[in-house]
Amino acid sequence: MKKEEPTIYQTVLQRGYSRRTFLKMCAALAATLGLDYSQTNTVAHALETKKRIPVIWLQMQDCTGCSESFIRSSYPKTESVIFNMISLEYMELLTAAAGFQTEAAEQNVLKKYAGEYVLVVEGSVPVNPCYLTIGGRSGADLLKEAAAHAKAVLAFGTCSSWGGIAKAKPNPTGARPIAAVLKGTPIIRVPGCPPIAEVMTGVLAHIVTFGSLPETDMLGRPKAFYRHRIHDKCNRRAYFDAGLFAESFDDPNLKAGYCLYKLGCKGPTTYNACAELRWNGGISYPIQSGNPCIGCSEADFWDNGPFYTHEAKLPLTQTTINPEKWGAGITAAAAVGVGAHAGITAAVKHHQAKDQNKGDHHE
Repeated sequence: MKKEEPTIYQTVLQRGYSRRTFLKMCAALAATLGLDYSQTNTVAHALETKKRIPVIWLQMQDCTGCSESFIRSSYPKTESVIFNMISLEYMELLTAAAGFQTEAAEQNVLKKYAGEYVLVVEGSVPVNPCYLTIGGRSGADLLKEAAAHAKAVLAFGTCSSWGGIAKAKPNPTGARPIAAVLKGTPIIRVPGCPPIAEVMTGVLAHIVTFGSLPETDMLGRPKAFYRHRIHDKCNRRAYFDAGLFAESFDDPNLKAGYCLYKLGCKGPTTYNACAELRWNGGISYPIQSGNPCIGCSEADFWDNGPFYTHEAKLPLTQTTINPEKWGAGITAAAAVGVGAHAGITAAVKHHQAKDQNKGDHHE
């Protein structure tokens, strides 16, 4: 008789955790998914009744940065995701086995859990198989085999989503995103170089909790984490609106919080949750630390630089302006707006100074 697999809640209890700890995990999970605290009970009920989801994690042409980011998740913690929410059946970075044993474990999942497992893919796929061959088989063949009966395919990282750095000119390997290989297969893109850890665990947690894929935008990215541009939530946004920009990396105003747009910041055109979730457990993110955003979650970001030179002398966009849609006219209008803002500010200050002088004279 086949043994019934335990639910996620039963697994948590079997590992020695209390009901109280379980509810704390549910509250943290609800927050990560962008749900209201009152919906914690909904999350708890889902985890009490659902079983862990088998996960296969393939690494194609990559630097392992996405895997490294994933194992540093804080809310929820990686160990909570791996041991309590999902059943990580195959992942080259964390596997204890090697060689034929590891490959046998993957094949077992493909047969036993067909239609139930989630496939996570990290890295791009080269056109020429000589650049990526594992156990005598090309990376493209292994990817197609694993995706054939997957419940969902998740592209973790910019390389699997868009091709990434490997696809940058001159692209000697012919690197391409996994969508170019898995044509017709629905793919949830979770771009970033690497993605934020909590974004990756959050997407998996959504599938576990609700049994369905998260709502996505027109590019297949989860709206919960890619609905805003970094510019919209940036802690330096007020300085942008005031027309105050750091002019160089040794500019004292950089430390004072001035906008980094003139230093090449891609925040106005980059969709990601960096300014909301932040990195390293919510401590900071590049712009807050004084580094311009390089737009790593967008397609072809490496070729869309520059990263170390001035990108423009004047700001390009406000919250409601999409620079990809609007052209030079908008750029000119933005420039005029900033100039007008500066002119008005100067006029007001001059008028105030004049009034002050008159007052001093009458006294």
